[in-house]
Amino acid sequence: MTQQNTQVPRSAWHMPRPDLWSVGAFAIAVVVLAPMASVLWIAFHPTENIWPHLLATVLPRYLSNTLVLMLGVAVLTAAVGTGAAWLTTMYRFPGRAWLDYVLLFPLAIPAYVGAYALVDFLQYAGPVQTGLREVMGFETARDYWFPQVRSRGMAVIVLSAALYPYVYLLARAAFREQSGGSYEVARALGCGPWRLFGRVGLPLARPAIATGVALALMETVADYGTVQHFGVQTLTTGIFSTWLNGNNAGGAAQIAGVVLTLIFVLLGLERISRRNARFHRVGRSVRPVEPTTLSRASGWLAFALCMVPVSVGFLLPVAVMGWHGLRRPEVWLAPGLARALGNTLITGGLAAGLTVGAAIFLVYGLRMINRTAARWILPVTTLGYAAPGAVLAVGILIPLAALDHKLADAVLEVSGWDPGLMLTGTAAALVLAYSVRFFGVAQGAVDAAFGRISPSLPMAARSLGRSPGGALRAVHLPLMRGSVATALLVVFVDCVKELPATLLLRPFNYNTLSTRVFELASLERLEDAAPAALVVMAVGLLAVALLARTHR
Repeated sequence: MTQQNTQVPRSAWHMPRPDLWSVGAFAIAVVVLAPMASVLWIAFHPTENIWPHLLATVLPRYLSNTLVLMLGVAVLTAAVGTGAAWLTTMYRFPGRAWLDYVLLFPLAIPAYVGAYALVDFLQYAGPVQTGLREVMGFETARDYWFPQVRSRGMAVIVLSAALYPYVYLLARAAFREQSGGSYEVARALGCGPWRLFGRVGLPLARPAIATGVALALMETVADYGTVQHFGVQTLTTGIFSTWLNGNNAGGAAQIAGVVLTLIFVLLGLERISRRNARFHRVGRSVRPVEPTTLSRASGWLAFALCMVPVSVGFLLPVAVMGWHGLRRPEVWLAPGLARALGNTLITGGLAAGLTVGAAIFLVYGLRMINRTAARWILPVTTLGYAAPGAVLAVGILIPLAALDHKLADAVLEVSGWDPGLMLTGTAAALVLAYSVRFFGVAQGAVDAAFGRISPSLPMAARSLGRSPGGALRAVHLPLMRGSVATALLVVFVDCVKELPATLLLRPFNYNTLSTRVFELASLERLEDAAPAALVVMAVGLLAVALLARTHR
Protein backbone atom coordinates (compact mmCIF):
# COMPACT_ATOMS: atom_id res chain seq x y z
CA MET A 1 0.00 0.00 0.00
CA THR A 2 1.47 3.31 -1.08
CA GLN A 3 1.67 5.97 1.60
CA GLN A 4 0.64 9.40 0.40
CA ASN A 5 2.66 12.43 1.37
CA THR A 6 0.28 14.89 3.05
CA GLN A 7 2.96 17.27 4.29
CA VAL A 8 2.08 20.91 3.67
CA PRO A 9 4.68 22.70 1.54
CA ARG A 10 6.94 24.99 3.50
CA SER A 11 6.14 27.92 1.26
CA ALA A 12 2.42 27.75 2.08
CA TRP A 13 1.24 30.46 4.41
CA HIS A 14 -0.79 29.24 7.36
CA MET A 15 -2.67 30.97 10.10
CA PRO A 16 -0.59 30.72 13.30
CA ARG A 17 -2.13 29.40 16.46
CA PRO A 18 -3.05 32.36 18.68
CA ASP A 19 -0.76 32.89 21.66
CA LEU A 20 0.30 35.78 23.89
CA TRP A 21 2.89 37.06 21.43
CA SER A 22 0.70 37.01 18.32
CA VAL A 23 -2.36 38.47 20.07
CA GLY A 24 -0.23 41.16 21.73
CA ALA A 25 1.53 42.06 18.48
CA PHE A 26 -1.74 42.50 16.59
CA ALA A 27 -3.24 44.46 19.52
CA ILE A 28 -0.32 46.91 19.44
CA ALA A 29 -0.71 47.33 15.68
CA VAL A 30 -4.42 48.09 16.15
CA VAL A 31 -3.70 50.71 18.83
CA VAL A 32 -1.12 52.42 16.61
CA LEU A 33 -3.46 52.56 13.61
CA ALA A 34 -6.67 53.35 15.54
CA PRO A 35 -6.24 57.17 15.72
CA MET A 36 -5.93 57.53 11.95
CA ALA A 37 -8.94 55.27 11.42
CA SER A 38 -10.81 57.34 14.01
CA VAL A 39 -10.02 60.57 12.15
CA LEU A 40 -11.43 59.16 8.92
CA TRP A 41 -14.55 57.83 10.65
CA ILE A 42 -15.27 61.17 12.35
CA ALA A 43 -14.62 63.04 9.10
CA PHE A 44 -17.18 60.95 7.22
CA HIS A 45 -19.69 60.87 10.11
CA PRO A 46 -19.58 64.36 11.70
CA THR A 47 -22.19 65.56 14.15
CA GLU A 48 -22.52 68.76 12.13
CA ASN A 49 -21.30 68.56 8.55
CA ILE A 50 -19.57 71.86 7.72
CA TRP A 51 -17.58 70.46 4.80
CA PRO A 52 -19.45 72.58 2.19
CA HIS A 53 -18.80 75.68 4.32
CA LEU A 54 -15.11 74.81 4.69
CA LEU A 55 -14.80 74.14 0.96
CA ALA A 56 -16.42 77.47 0.10
CA THR A 57 -14.52 79.63 2.61
CA VAL A 58 -11.30 78.77 4.43
CA LEU A 59 -10.17 75.40 3.07
CA PRO A 60 -8.80 76.74 -0.26
CA ARG A 61 -6.68 79.26 1.68
CA TYR A 62 -5.44 76.62 4.11
CA LEU A 63 -4.58 74.24 1.28
CA SER A 64 -2.91 76.83 -0.96
CA ASN A 65 -0.73 78.16 1.88
CA THR A 66 0.26 74.62 2.81
CA LEU A 67 1.15 73.73 -0.79
CA VAL A 68 3.19 76.94 -1.24
CA LEU A 69 5.08 76.21 1.99
CA MET A 70 5.72 72.66 0.84
CA LEU A 71 7.00 73.82 -2.54
CA GLY A 72 9.33 76.39 -0.98
CA VAL A 73 10.65 73.98 1.62
CA ALA A 74 11.13 71.24 -0.99
CA VAL A 75 13.24 73.50 -3.22
CA LEU A 76 15.33 74.99 -0.40
CA THR A 77 15.95 71.79 1.53
CA ALA A 78 16.86 69.91 -1.63
CA ALA A 79 19.25 72.64 -2.77
CA VAL A 80 20.87 73.28 0.62
CA GLY A 81 21.02 69.68 1.81
CA THR A 82 22.28 68.27 -1.48
CA GLY A 83 24.74 71.11 -2.04
CA ALA A 84 26.24 70.79 1.44
CA ALA A 85 26.49 67.00 1.10
CA TRP A 86 28.21 67.34 -2.31
CA LEU A 87 30.75 69.88 -1.05
CA THR A 88 31.69 67.97 2.11
CA THR A 89 31.96 64.67 0.23
CA MET A 90 33.68 65.68 -3.00
CA TYR A 91 36.08 68.42 -1.87
CA ARG A 92 38.69 69.17 0.78
CA PHE A 93 38.60 72.64 2.27
CA PRO A 94 39.17 74.28 5.68
CA GLY A 95 36.70 73.11 8.32
CA ARG A 96 35.35 70.23 6.22
CA ALA A 97 35.67 67.57 8.96
CA TRP A 98 34.05 69.92 11.48
CA LEU A 99 31.16 70.67 9.11
CA ASP A 100 30.33 66.94 8.90
CA TYR A 101 28.93 67.27 12.42
CA VAL A 102 27.86 70.93 12.56
CA LEU A 103 25.59 70.64 9.52
CA LEU A 104 23.41 68.26 11.56
CA PHE A 105 23.00 70.63 14.52
CA PRO A 106 19.83 72.37 13.26
CA LEU A 107 18.00 69.07 13.88
CA ALA A 108 18.33 69.88 17.60
CA ILE A 109 16.38 73.13 17.22
CA PRO A 110 12.58 72.93 16.96
CA ALA A 111 11.41 75.02 14.04
CA TYR A 112 9.14 77.10 16.28
CA VAL A 113 12.13 78.14 18.43
CA GLY A 114 13.95 79.21 15.26
CA ALA A 115 10.89 81.25 14.30
CA TYR A 116 10.82 83.08 17.63
CA ALA A 117 14.55 83.81 17.40
CA LEU A 118 14.41 85.09 13.80
CA VAL A 119 11.45 87.40 14.48
CA ASP A 120 13.14 88.76 17.61
CA PHE A 121 16.35 89.35 15.65
CA LEU A 122 14.76 91.03 12.61
CA GLN A 123 11.71 92.84 14.02
CA TYR A 124 11.48 96.63 14.31
CA ALA A 125 12.81 96.67 17.87
CA GLY A 126 15.41 93.98 17.17
CA PRO A 127 19.16 94.52 16.83
CA VAL A 128 19.22 94.50 13.00
CA GLN A 129 16.70 97.28 12.41
CA THR A 130 17.83 99.21 15.47
CA GLY A 131 21.43 99.19 14.22
CA LEU A 132 20.27 100.12 10.71
CA ARG A 133 18.42 103.17 12.02
CA GLU A 134 21.38 104.28 14.13
CA VAL A 135 23.90 103.91 11.30
CA MET A 136 21.78 105.44 8.54
CA GLY A 137 20.08 108.09 10.66
CA PHE A 138 16.55 106.82 10.02
CA GLU A 139 13.91 107.84 12.54
CA THR A 140 10.86 105.71 11.69
CA ALA A 141 10.03 102.62 9.68
CA ARG A 142 8.66 104.85 6.89
CA ASP A 143 12.19 106.13 6.21
CA TYR A 144 13.49 102.82 4.87
CA TRP A 145 12.39 99.55 3.34
CA PHE A 146 12.78 96.26 5.21
CA PRO A 147 11.36 92.83 4.31
CA GLN A 148 8.17 91.81 6.08
CA VAL A 149 9.32 89.65 8.99
CA ARG A 150 6.10 87.81 9.75
CA SER A 151 5.45 86.42 6.30
CA ARG A 152 5.11 83.17 4.39
CA GLY A 153 8.57 83.59 2.85
CA MET A 154 10.21 83.86 6.27
CA ALA A 155 8.31 80.75 7.37
CA VAL A 156 9.79 78.88 4.39
CA ILE A 157 13.29 80.03 5.36
CA VAL A 158 12.90 78.97 9.00
CA LEU A 159 11.40 75.58 8.17
CA SER A 160 14.06 74.90 5.52
CA ALA A 161 16.87 75.84 7.91
CA ALA A 162 15.49 73.42 10.50
CA LEU A 163 14.73 70.55 8.11
CA TYR A 164 17.51 70.51 5.49
CA PRO A 165 19.59 68.03 7.62
CA TYR A 166 17.17 65.26 6.56
CA VAL A 167 18.28 65.75 2.95
CA TYR A 168 21.91 66.39 3.88
CA LEU A 169 22.23 63.21 5.93
CA LEU A 170 20.77 60.91 3.27
CA ALA A 171 22.47 62.63 0.32
CA ARG A 172 25.87 62.51 2.05
CA ALA A 173 25.49 58.78 2.65
CA ALA A 174 24.50 58.27 -1.01
CA PHE A 175 27.48 60.26 -2.32
CA ARG A 176 29.90 58.40 -0.04
CA GLU A 177 28.66 55.01 -1.21
CA GLN A 178 29.22 55.80 -4.88
CA SER A 179 32.20 54.46 -6.78
CA GLY A 180 35.18 56.77 -7.17
CA GLY A 181 35.91 55.11 -10.50
CA SER A 182 32.70 56.52 -12.00
CA TYR A 183 33.83 60.06 -11.29
CA GLU A 184 37.33 59.40 -12.64
CA VAL A 185 35.87 58.10 -15.90
CA ALA A 186 33.60 61.13 -16.14
CA ARG A 187 36.52 63.50 -15.59
CA ALA A 188 38.54 61.68 -18.22
CA LEU A 189 35.67 62.23 -20.67
CA GLY A 190 35.84 65.96 -20.07
CA CYS A 191 33.16 66.53 -17.40
CA GLY A 192 33.77 69.60 -15.28
CA PRO A 193 32.50 70.06 -11.68
CA TRP A 194 28.96 71.08 -12.67
CA ARG A 195 28.51 68.38 -15.32
CA LEU A 196 30.02 65.84 -12.91
CA PHE A 197 27.35 66.73 -10.38
CA GLY A 198 24.49 66.85 -12.87
CA ARG A 199 25.31 63.72 -14.87
CA VAL A 200 26.86 61.39 -12.29
CA GLY A 201 26.34 62.47 -8.69
CA LEU A 202 22.76 63.74 -8.77
CA PRO A 203 21.17 60.85 -10.73
CA LEU A 204 22.79 58.26 -8.44
CA ALA A 205 21.72 60.08 -5.27
CA ARG A 206 18.22 61.01 -6.44
CA PRO A 207 16.34 58.31 -4.44
CA ALA A 208 18.07 59.36 -1.21
CA ILE A 209 17.39 63.05 -1.91
CA ALA A 210 13.71 62.31 -2.63
CA THR A 211 13.40 60.45 0.67
CA GLY A 212 14.97 63.34 2.58
CA VAL A 213 12.72 65.89 0.91
CA ALA A 214 9.66 63.75 1.68
CA LEU A 215 10.61 63.66 5.37
CA ALA A 216 11.08 67.43 5.40
CA LEU A 217 7.70 67.96 3.73
CA MET A 218 5.92 65.72 6.24
CA GLU A 219 7.40 67.81 9.04
CA THR A 220 6.31 70.97 7.20
CA VAL A 221 2.72 69.77 6.97
CA ALA A 222 2.80 68.82 10.66
CA ASP A 223 4.22 72.15 11.88
CA TYR A 224 2.06 74.46 13.96
CA GLY A 225 4.25 76.72 16.11
CA THR A 226 6.22 78.22 13.21
CA VAL A 227 3.32 79.00 10.89
CA GLN A 228 1.21 80.28 13.77
CA HIS A 229 3.96 82.72 14.80
CA PHE A 230 4.37 83.97 11.24
CA GLY A 231 0.62 84.31 10.77
CA VAL A 232 0.38 81.77 7.93
CA GLN A 233 -2.92 79.88 7.88
CA THR A 234 -2.24 76.26 6.94
CA LEU A 235 -4.20 73.03 7.26
CA THR A 236 -2.72 72.42 10.71
CA THR A 237 -3.69 75.87 12.00
CA GLY A 238 -7.12 75.20 10.48
CA ILE A 239 -7.50 72.12 12.68
CA PHE A 240 -6.79 74.21 15.77
CA SER A 241 -9.07 77.04 14.67
CA THR A 242 -12.00 74.83 13.67
CA TRP A 243 -11.81 72.68 16.79
CA LEU A 244 -10.91 75.19 19.52
CA ASN A 245 -12.42 78.41 18.18
CA GLY A 246 -15.27 76.98 16.12
CA ASN A 247 -15.98 74.15 18.61
CA ASN A 248 -16.53 71.73 15.73
CA ALA A 249 -14.65 68.46 16.10
CA GLY A 250 -16.15 67.02 12.92
CA GLY A 251 -14.84 69.93 10.84
CA ALA A 252 -11.42 69.57 12.44
CA ALA A 253 -11.46 65.86 11.55
CA GLN A 254 -12.37 66.71 7.95
CA ILE A 255 -9.39 69.07 7.68
CA ALA A 256 -7.25 66.39 9.35
CA GLY A 257 -8.43 64.00 6.65
CA VAL A 258 -7.10 66.39 4.01
CA VAL A 259 -3.77 66.47 5.86
CA LEU A 260 -3.66 62.66 5.94
CA THR A 261 -4.36 62.59 2.20
CA LEU A 262 -1.40 64.91 1.59
CA ILE A 263 0.82 62.71 3.75
CA PHE A 264 -0.20 59.55 1.91
CA VAL A 265 0.44 61.26 -1.44
CA LEU A 266 3.94 62.21 -0.23
CA LEU A 267 4.60 58.66 0.92
CA GLY A 268 3.39 57.29 -2.40
CA LEU A 269 5.55 59.68 -4.43
CA GLU A 270 8.57 58.85 -2.30
CA ARG A 271 8.03 55.11 -2.82
CA ILE A 272 7.58 55.60 -6.58
CA SER A 273 10.77 57.64 -6.83
CA ARG A 274 12.75 54.90 -5.11
CA ARG A 275 11.14 52.14 -7.16
CA ASN A 276 11.84 53.80 -10.49
CA ALA A 277 15.42 54.82 -9.66
CA ARG A 278 17.54 51.98 -8.36
CA PHE A 279 21.29 51.81 -8.64
CA HIS A 280 23.56 49.01 -7.52
CA ARG A 281 27.24 48.61 -6.90
CA VAL A 282 29.12 46.63 -9.49
CA GLY A 283 31.36 44.80 -7.07
CA ARG A 284 31.96 43.95 -3.44
CA SER A 285 34.94 46.26 -3.00
CA VAL A 286 34.26 49.67 -4.49
CA ARG A 287 36.94 52.33 -4.30
CA PRO A 288 35.49 55.32 -2.41
CA VAL A 289 35.32 58.81 -3.83
CA GLU A 290 38.60 60.69 -3.47
CA PRO A 291 37.91 64.34 -2.50
CA THR A 292 39.51 67.07 -4.58
CA THR A 293 41.45 69.77 -2.73
CA LEU A 294 40.09 73.25 -3.41
CA SER A 295 42.18 76.37 -3.67
CA ARG A 296 42.37 78.61 -0.63
CA ALA A 297 39.78 81.11 -1.89
CA SER A 298 37.40 78.43 -3.17
CA GLY A 299 37.81 76.45 0.04
CA TRP A 300 36.83 79.36 2.25
CA LEU A 301 33.90 80.12 -0.08
CA ALA A 302 32.69 76.50 0.26
CA PHE A 303 33.01 76.78 4.04
CA ALA A 304 31.03 80.04 4.08
CA LEU A 305 28.27 78.55 1.93
CA CYS A 306 27.93 75.56 4.25
CA MET A 307 27.81 77.83 7.30
CA VAL A 308 24.84 79.86 6.00
CA PRO A 309 22.16 77.24 6.84
CA VAL A 310 23.94 76.39 10.10
CA SER A 311 23.89 80.06 11.09
CA VAL A 312 20.16 80.44 10.38
CA GLY A 313 19.09 77.05 11.73
CA PHE A 314 21.36 76.72 14.77
CA LEU A 315 23.66 79.62 15.67
CA LEU A 316 20.96 82.32 15.52
CA PRO A 317 18.42 80.52 17.76
CA VAL A 318 21.11 79.57 20.28
CA ALA A 319 22.55 83.10 20.32
CA VAL A 320 19.17 84.83 20.70
CA MET A 321 17.84 82.45 23.35
CA GLY A 322 21.18 82.39 25.16
CA TRP A 323 21.31 86.19 25.24
CA HIS A 324 17.78 86.39 26.65
CA GLY A 325 18.51 83.61 29.15
CA LEU A 326 21.66 85.31 30.45
CA ARG A 327 20.16 88.78 30.45
CA ARG A 328 17.82 87.92 33.31
CA PRO A 329 19.22 84.99 35.32
CA GLU A 330 16.26 85.10 37.71
CA VAL A 331 13.95 83.62 35.05
CA TRP A 332 15.73 80.29 35.52
CA LEU A 333 14.19 80.12 39.02
CA ALA A 334 10.62 80.64 37.86
CA PRO A 335 8.35 77.96 39.43
CA GLY A 336 6.60 77.32 36.14
CA LEU A 337 9.87 76.23 34.55
CA ALA A 338 10.56 73.54 37.16
CA ARG A 339 6.99 72.27 36.88
CA ALA A 340 7.18 72.17 33.07
CA LEU A 341 10.51 70.35 33.25
CA GLY A 342 9.05 67.75 35.62
CA ASN A 343 5.99 67.23 33.42
CA THR A 344 8.22 66.87 30.36
CA LEU A 345 10.45 64.29 32.03
CA ILE A 346 7.45 62.27 33.24
CA THR A 347 5.44 62.25 30.00
CA GLY A 348 8.48 61.90 27.73
CA GLY A 349 10.02 59.17 29.87
CA LEU A 350 6.79 57.19 30.13
CA ALA A 351 6.11 57.53 26.41
CA ALA A 352 9.67 56.52 25.46
CA GLY A 353 9.58 53.43 27.68
CA LEU A 354 6.09 52.43 26.53
CA THR A 355 6.88 53.02 22.85
CA VAL A 356 10.17 51.11 22.79
CA GLY A 357 8.73 48.29 24.89
CA ALA A 358 5.74 47.96 22.56
CA ALA A 359 8.05 48.04 19.53
CA ILE A 360 10.15 45.19 20.95
CA PHE A 361 7.02 43.15 21.68
CA LEU A 362 5.55 43.81 18.22
CA VAL A 363 8.69 43.07 16.21
CA TYR A 364 9.55 39.96 18.23
CA GLY A 365 5.97 38.70 18.15
CA LEU A 366 5.68 39.13 14.38
CA ARG A 367 9.03 37.45 13.80
CA MET A 368 7.79 34.47 15.79
CA ILE A 369 4.55 34.27 13.79
CA ASN A 370 5.95 34.37 10.26
CA ARG A 371 7.82 36.65 7.90
CA THR A 372 4.76 37.32 5.75
CA ALA A 373 2.87 38.96 8.61
CA ALA A 374 5.93 41.03 9.50
CA ARG A 375 6.32 42.28 5.92
CA TRP A 376 2.72 43.49 5.87
CA ILE A 377 2.23 44.83 9.38
CA LEU A 378 5.58 46.47 10.18
CA PRO A 379 5.44 49.09 7.37
CA VAL A 380 1.82 49.94 8.17
CA THR A 381 2.53 50.66 11.84
CA THR A 382 5.12 53.29 10.87
CA LEU A 383 2.39 55.51 9.42
CA GLY A 384 1.87 57.11 12.82
CA TYR A 385 5.19 58.91 12.43
CA ALA A 386 4.00 60.40 9.15
CA ALA A 387 0.74 61.64 10.69
CA PRO A 388 0.99 65.15 12.20
CA GLY A 389 0.49 65.53 15.92
CA ALA A 390 -2.65 67.62 15.45
CA VAL A 391 -4.22 64.86 13.33
CA LEU A 392 -3.43 62.21 15.94
CA ALA A 393 -4.83 64.48 18.66
CA VAL A 394 -8.16 64.61 16.84
CA GLY A 395 -8.19 60.83 16.41
CA ILE A 396 -7.27 60.18 20.03
CA LEU A 397 -9.10 62.78 22.10
CA ILE A 398 -12.63 62.44 20.69
CA PRO A 399 -13.07 58.65 21.09
CA LEU A 400 -11.00 58.65 24.29
CA ALA A 401 -13.22 61.35 25.81
CA ALA A 402 -16.33 59.31 25.00
CA LEU A 403 -14.76 56.22 26.60
CA ASP A 404 -13.67 58.30 29.59
CA HIS A 405 -17.21 59.54 30.28
CA LYS A 406 -18.62 56.02 30.02
CA LEU A 407 -16.02 54.67 32.46
CA ALA A 408 -16.68 57.49 34.91
CA ASP A 409 -20.45 56.92 34.69
CA ALA A 410 -20.00 53.18 35.22
CA VAL A 411 -17.80 53.68 38.29
CA LEU A 412 -20.23 56.26 39.68
CA GLU A 413 -23.19 53.94 39.20
CA VAL A 414 -21.46 50.98 40.82
CA SER A 415 -19.63 52.65 43.71
CA GLY A 416 -21.28 56.05 44.09
CA TRP A 417 -17.86 57.69 43.69
CA ASP A 418 -17.13 60.02 40.79
CA PRO A 419 -13.55 59.38 39.62
CA GLY A 420 -13.57 62.22 37.09
CA LEU A 421 -11.91 61.93 33.71
CA MET A 422 -9.22 59.31 34.24
CA LEU A 423 -7.82 59.33 30.68
CA THR A 424 -8.36 62.76 29.14
CA GLY A 425 -8.19 64.52 32.50
CA THR A 426 -4.64 63.29 33.04
CA ALA A 427 -1.50 63.01 30.93
CA ALA A 428 -2.52 59.50 29.77
CA ALA A 429 -3.88 60.77 26.44
CA LEU A 430 -0.65 62.74 25.90
CA VAL A 431 1.51 59.68 26.54
CA LEU A 432 -0.64 57.63 24.14
CA ALA A 433 -0.31 60.30 21.44
CA TYR A 434 3.47 60.40 21.83
CA SER A 435 3.65 56.62 21.63
CA VAL A 436 1.57 56.45 18.45
CA ARG A 437 3.33 59.43 16.86
CA PHE A 438 6.86 58.09 17.38
CA PHE A 439 6.21 54.36 17.27
CA GLY A 440 7.74 54.20 13.79
CA VAL A 441 11.05 55.60 15.12
CA ALA A 442 11.29 52.96 17.84
CA GLN A 443 10.11 50.17 15.57
CA GLY A 444 12.71 50.96 12.91
CA ALA A 445 15.58 50.90 15.42
CA VAL A 446 14.33 47.71 17.09
CA ASP A 447 13.69 45.87 13.82
CA ALA A 448 17.18 46.73 12.58
CA ALA A 449 18.66 45.49 15.87
CA PHE A 450 16.79 42.17 15.60
CA GLY A 451 18.02 41.80 12.03
CA ARG A 452 21.66 42.03 13.15
CA ILE A 453 21.35 39.05 15.52
CA SER A 454 22.22 35.65 14.09
CA PRO A 455 19.16 33.34 14.05
CA SER A 456 21.29 30.52 15.43
CA LEU A 457 21.61 32.21 18.84
CA PRO A 458 17.90 32.31 19.79
CA MET A 459 17.44 28.87 18.18
CA ALA A 460 20.13 27.49 20.47
CA ALA A 461 18.43 29.07 23.47
CA ARG A 462 15.09 27.54 22.49
CA SER A 463 16.69 24.12 22.01
CA LEU A 464 18.05 24.37 25.57
CA GLY A 465 14.55 24.81 26.93
CA ARG A 466 14.15 28.55 26.97
CA SER A 467 10.66 29.94 26.39
CA PRO A 468 10.15 32.69 23.79
CA GLY A 469 10.23 35.30 26.55
CA GLY A 470 13.28 33.68 28.07
CA ALA A 471 15.11 33.74 24.75
CA LEU A 472 14.22 37.41 24.36
CA ARG A 473 15.58 38.27 27.81
CA ALA A 474 18.67 36.06 27.68
CA VAL A 475 19.76 36.49 24.05
CA HIS A 476 18.15 39.38 22.21
CA LEU A 477 17.97 42.15 24.80
CA PRO A 478 21.63 41.95 25.92
CA LEU A 479 22.76 42.12 22.28
CA MET A 480 20.33 44.95 21.51
CA ARG A 481 21.17 47.09 24.53
CA GLY A 482 22.81 49.87 22.52
CA SER A 483 20.04 50.05 19.91
CA VAL A 484 17.34 50.05 22.58
CA ALA A 485 19.09 52.87 24.46
CA THR A 486 19.35 54.86 21.23
CA ALA A 487 15.66 54.33 20.48
CA LEU A 488 14.72 55.46 24.00
CA LEU A 489 16.77 58.64 23.66
CA VAL A 490 15.48 59.53 20.19
CA VAL A 491 11.83 58.95 21.13
CA PHE A 492 12.27 60.96 24.35
CA VAL A 493 13.79 63.89 22.42
CA ASP A 494 10.97 63.80 19.88
CA CYS A 495 8.44 63.87 22.72
CA VAL A 496 10.16 66.89 24.27
CA LYS A 497 9.99 68.81 20.97
CA GLU A 498 6.42 67.82 20.00
CA LEU A 499 4.10 70.84 20.16
CA PRO A 500 0.74 70.38 18.31
CA ALA A 501 -0.32 67.15 20.03
CA THR A 502 0.80 68.53 23.40
CA LEU A 503 -1.24 71.70 23.00
CA LEU A 504 -4.41 69.78 22.13
CA LEU A 505 -4.15 66.85 24.55
CA ARG A 506 -2.57 68.24 27.72
CA PRO A 507 -4.82 68.51 30.77
CA PHE A 508 -5.87 71.92 32.04
CA ASN A 509 -2.99 73.95 33.49
CA TYR A 510 -0.49 71.25 32.49
CA ASN A 511 2.59 72.66 30.78
CA THR A 512 5.60 70.95 29.25
CA LEU A 513 8.76 72.70 28.08
CA SER A 514 7.46 73.00 24.51
CA THR A 515 4.08 74.46 25.51
CA ARG A 516 5.76 76.84 27.96
CA VAL A 517 7.99 78.17 25.18
CA PHE A 518 4.98 78.51 22.88
CA GLU A 519 2.76 80.31 25.40
CA LEU A 520 5.39 82.78 26.59
CA ALA A 521 6.72 83.51 23.10
CA SER A 522 3.15 84.07 21.86
CA LEU A 523 2.82 86.75 24.57
CA GLU A 524 6.11 88.33 23.39
CA ARG A 525 7.78 87.28 26.66
CA LEU A 526 10.83 85.76 25.01
CA GLU A 527 13.06 86.37 28.01
CA ASP A 528 10.79 84.18 30.14
CA ALA A 529 10.59 81.56 27.39
CA ALA A 530 14.37 81.41 26.81
CA PRO A 531 15.30 78.97 29.64
CA ALA A 532 12.74 76.37 28.52
CA ALA A 533 13.83 76.81 24.89
CA LEU A 534 17.49 76.33 25.84
CA VAL A 535 16.67 73.14 27.76
CA VAL A 536 14.74 71.79 24.76
CA MET A 537 17.69 72.59 22.47
CA ALA A 538 20.18 70.97 24.87
CA VAL A 539 18.13 67.78 24.94
CA GLY A 540 17.94 67.84 21.15
CA LEU A 541 21.71 68.18 20.90
CA LEU A 542 22.12 64.87 22.75
CA ALA A 543 20.22 63.04 20.04
CA VAL A 544 22.04 64.89 17.25
CA ALA A 545 25.42 64.06 18.79
CA LEU A 546 24.42 60.41 18.92
CA LEU A 547 23.19 60.58 15.31
CA ALA A 548 26.43 62.20 14.15
CA ARG A 549 28.48 59.56 15.92
CA THR A 550 26.42 56.77 14.32
CA HIS A 551 26.82 58.17 10.79
CA ARG A 552 30.53 59.00 10.89
